[in-house]
Amino acid sequence: MLQLKKPLAFIDLETTGTNLGTDRIIEIAIVKLLPDGTKSIKRKIINPEMPIPKSSTDVHGFTDEMVKDAPVFRQVAHELKQMLDGCDIAGYNSNRFDIPLLVEEFLRAGVEFDVKGRKLVDVQKIFHQMEQRTLSAAYKFYCNKVLTSAHSAEADAAATHEILVAQLDHYPVLGNTVDTILKAIGEEVIVDFARRFVVENGVEVFNFGKFKGRPVSEVLRAEPQYYDWMMKGDFPQHTKQKLTEIYTRTILKKV
Repeated sequence: MLQLKKPLAFIDLETTGTNLGTDRIIEIAIVKLLPDGTKSIKRKIINPEMPIPKSSTDVHGFTDEMVKDAPVFRQVAHELKQMLDGCDIAGYNSNRFDIPLLVEEFLRAGVEFDVKGRKLVDVQKIFHQMEQRTLSAAYKFYCNKVLTSAHSAEADAAATHEILVAQLDHYPVLGNTVDTILKAIGEEVIVDFARRFVVENGVEVFNFGKFKGRPVSEVLRAEPQYYDWMMKGDFPQHTKQKLTEIYTRTILKKV
């Protein structure tokens, strides 16, 4: 049985695509589990304010016509933030996609949403370390159920919750708290969700391009124009936010 010290929100998104910098949320579902075992669900259809590519429609079924009268993200941002306040966050591939894209949407809406201090439980990471399969296969493997509504955000988020509970029974090493789970699978040190920066020996370094492997602060001191190039480029807002934090620290150290 999963033991919680604070609420755990299972999230799932359906989107216009997979580019963190340019794509938008179409549907979000949050399955919120409280320490006393009670559960609440919130689901929102969102107008992404951009055309939905056919390739994405083929995956989740949403068309432009279906979302044209839905609210845009900034209209529901505060409601979603309130639902997630005080929660750790879980999902399937959530550390690499759902949470980064959600953070991008909050930043665009001008609503402060910080993941600092939250535990982030990516159920896919548990599954891939143990079995290497998809969400539907994980549901079949751990719960012996068929995920008939795959790519419905609510069904996927609810299935992810069931999978985590089943994983606790399947792998005793995981324990039954968020802390013991992350101790078993390792807690990621995330600088920016797009992984343009990573931490090596306690220092933020570039994870792409000609400066890959070099400390960000070192590069910014030597070539401050690289900061301007990145800020003007097609990088996710969260990456730019973290770059600015590092840049500000670097400049202050020089003074």
